[in-house]
Amino acid sequence: MSSEPPSAPAVVRKRVRAPEVHREAILEAARAAFAERGYTRATIREIAGRAGVTHGLVMRHFGSKEQLFLAAVPGPRDLPELLPGPPETMPDRIARAFVERMEHADGNDPFLALIRSAASDEQAATDLYAAMRRSSMEAYRTVLSGPDADERVDLLASQLIGVIFSRYVLRGGPVAEMPPDRLVAYLTRTLRCLLEPLDPPESSEGTSPS
Repeated sequence: MSSEPPSAPAVVRKRVRAPEVHREAILEAARAAFAERGYTRATIREIAGRAGVTHGLVMRHFGSKEQLFLAAVPGPRDLPELLPGPPETMPDRIARAFVERMEHADGNDPFLALIRSAASDEQAATDLYAAMRRSSMEAYRTVLSGPDADERVDLLASQLIGVIFSRYVLRGGPVAEMPPDRLVAYLTRTLRCLLEPLDPPESSEGTSPS
């Protein structure tokens, strides 16, 4: 009889699935790829390679490149958490969150990729902006009311995109040179005006000419 101890049973290594870890890796890779290459030239396969996952896994998480872009863009994604709160401070919350995000983007914010994509693929940029608008409208409708709510949200977005172009793309002129706190102050004042509804027109029903 052998005196050697019986060998220990082989350890079966289980494959650990970490969907949230994969998702965050994909989003991080997408932000970098979109910022560096623009929406049109960045591919799902390239993003999957950067994230260390398969092309199929990216598609299972996000469904399409457009949906991946929208998930990677901080603005619309963060709005549901940003908007609730005292209405009187909402313009300041929006302005401050926007400026802080853009100041720390280091040129890699996907909003910049959207603007840059407009020069090379107008249709792709148009489709993406339309999708971003829909996402933003859904969030703003939870806190804004009135027949002109959509107009106000669209004007707000146009204001922020103009700031992005002047300060973070062209990088020249007074808007690009002012301190961040001053930009927040200007934007807060502007957004407060944009978020206030115009007086509704008086109804003519029930009136008769004098």
